[in-house]
Amino acid sequence: MSCRTACQIFHRRLASTAAAAARPSAAEVRSQRSAVFSREQARQRALYPRVEKIEVTVHGPGLEGTLLIMNRGMSTPLSCARHLTDYHVTSSALALVDGEPWPLHQPLTRSCSLSLLTFKDADPSLVNQAYWRSCTALLGQVLETAFKDDFAVELLPTPEMPVTSGAFCCDVVLDPQLDSWTPSEESLRSLTRGAQQLIHQDLAWEPLEVAPSVGLEVFSHSRHKQEEVEEKAAQSSRGTVMLYRCGDHVLLSGGPLVARTGLCSQYEVTALHSLGQGPRGLLRRAQGLSLPLQLQAHHTVWRKLRQRAEKLVKVPKPEQLTPPPAEPTPPPPPPAASQ
Repeated sequence: MSCRTACQIFHRRLASTAAAAARPSAAEVRSQRSAVFSREQARQRALYPRVEKIEVTVHGPGLEGTLLIMNRGMSTPLSCARHLTDYHVTSSALALVDGEPWPLHQPLTRSCSLSLLTFKDADPSLVNQAYWRSCTALLGQVLETAFKDDFAVELLPTPEMPVTSGAFCCDVVLDPQLDSWTPSEESLRSLTRGAQQLIHQDLAWEPLEVAPSVGLEVFSHSRHKQEEVEEKAAQSSRGTVMLYRCGDHVLLSGGPLVARTGLCSQYEVTALHSLGQGPRGLLRRAQGLSLPLQLQAHHTVWRKLRQRAEKLVKVPKPEQLTPPPAEPTPPPPPPAASQ
């Protein structure tokens, strides 16, 4: 009996090793995704062979009436910021183009109005949500590169968490060989160091709106990601999906990200919770806490925020995310006819 058990274990390990050898390494997958991203980016830029001028009307404190003449399909909101002041270049995190949230690195394709958003605006809700989304993207990038190539890491679609939840989250399924692994405090510190290295490099989050066929090619090694591409394309009014690249890491996003990793300041990975077995394997939820460069917290306040961010964040129910519409008021009854 013991010999049979030993043989079964040997065959399972052999099958696992063969499967690992058959699939491309994580570095090869990142390289392929980045290459497809670069090819599509170059194709879109080639759509504007001639320099065409557009008018960009800038709004903001001290900027009313500012008119910039920029290049269609080439100039970005960040290009516009460079024509203003260093403060606008370093502090802007997101833009509004004709009232629509717009990544700073996304080219402008028409004459438009432009507002540059910072974390210290009177209403920073759009920027805060984009920042939380960006912190999640950064955490996913760290998780994908934190383990040896022998271990597969699958990032799962994570519902957007409001900033008031206390932590940003990233759902992940690790290689089955790691099912028994319990992350220690040192493991979390190692993940935090990985994030801080990316922050120190001040990498841009490059946006690229693509057709679903391009998204499917980018994520050709992940059926789960391809399903997410199809889902997001079906939800989009334009039938497209938004990709972002940070370094050589390409990701899908359900909304705009901030301009660069250097806008993050205090950043810490606080927990990696086990959510139990799912159809794709053991599901885990990584959580973290961060504050942007323009906003700092005293260490005692940070400690309290961190303690809260260690607790498992539960996905809010749809009715908690979007309040139900109010019942329509019935029209008043018609006046009685006079006799």
